Amino acid sequence: MKVSQAAKATAGLGLTQIVGWGTTFLMPSVLGRHIERDLGLASEIVYGGITVMFGVGALFAPRVGRLLDKTGARAVMTVGSIVYALSLAALSFSQGLVSYLLCWAAMGVASTLALNTPSSIALAQIAGARARQAIAVLAIIGGFASTVFWPVSEALELLVGWRGVVLIYAAIHLAICAPVHLLVLPGRPLVGTQGAAAATAPVPPSAHTKRIFLLLSISLACGAFIFTGFIVHAIGVLRGLGHDPATALLLASLIGPAQVAVRVFELGFGHRYTITASTLFSSAVLPFGLGLALLAGGNFAVALVCVMAYGIANGLKAVLRATLPLALFGRAQFGTYLGRLALPQGIVSASAPPILAATMASYGAEGVLALTFVVAMIALITTIMLVRVSGPIR
Repeated sequence: MKVSQAAKATAGLGLTQIVGWGTTFLMPSVLGRHIERDLGLASEIVYGGITVMFGVGALFAPRVGRLLDKTGARAVMTVGSIVYALSLAALSFSQGLVSYLLCWAAMGVASTLALNTPSSIALAQIAGARARQAIAVLAIIGGFASTVFWPVSEALELLVGWRGVVLIYAAIHLAICAPVHLLVLPGRPLVGTQGAAAATAPVPPSAHTKRIFLLLSISLACGAFIFTGFIVHAIGVLRGLGHDPATALLLASLIGPAQVAVRVFELGFGHRYTITASTLFSSAVLPFGLGLALLAGGNFAVALVCVMAYGIANGLKAVLRATLPLALFGRAQFGTYLGRLALPQGIVSASAPPILAATMASYGAEGVLALTFVVAMIALITTIMLVRVSGPIR
């Protein structure tokens, strides 16, 4: 019964995560130029909506994490789908800068209630000991959001315009995502033999736990800076290294398959090695790839290694940012810890694209690679310290 419930929750949340990412974070990639022309906004403002979404979401994340520990995910994620529907519907009627950004701020609240972090908490509460595998499956499914929604957005825009597309997406959240959350998620948190009451009685963290949390927070925040910021500028960086537009596009397109491939590997073979090994590998492969590109990124083979290293590290981190805190802190207060960890990650995710854009404008592709390499090295050093403090993590 429990396995069946976990499977249904994973499939249902996979669907809602594809919709959540596809209708928000990925939406301006296709509809952005139409929004720019219709509202008379600069490209930086249109894409700045994503920054607003991440920033607002980060501010609410700790409180929502505590709420999920107490109440479970059903009500919270259902409300999130409704807020998504309302904010997207409002976006379809926006007329200028203020209304446009306010809609993205509302989507930030919705994302905190119904997107990445709540889905991981929900699976941890439902799947128990199989949470690592369930979260890996969810990450694999979520990786197809661009594959599904980029062509769908393009096709729908030709039929109904960008406002009609956004209104259709609002209807999807209301008619599909909200009912899915109601049907596949339990009304109360399931935390194994500890029971829901344990989740509502937080234990003050020890000095050792606080140190582990600080190191983990720095490591994950550094990763979030690179993974959110670099992907936006990947094609530009590759072109800046001397690759022609077609080659740069080809190389950048390999990031997605690399992410999915490593998540499939993690799902199939993750039980054979420790979370410690996966964490150290993902933290080491990223500066390795970025460092090579900084030295000789104009070479196709070197650029290919960089792209694959980035995709592998990003693919693993999508799983580890949920499974690692779960292994370190347990399920009873998992929502609280994951919500607190989401705050710095959300802030750096919001700031990364404009920071790297400014770096690109001033120092070129080499400047972006140098900055991300330094941040990746900080993440690696912090991860090594974390492993030394926490010991082996299974």
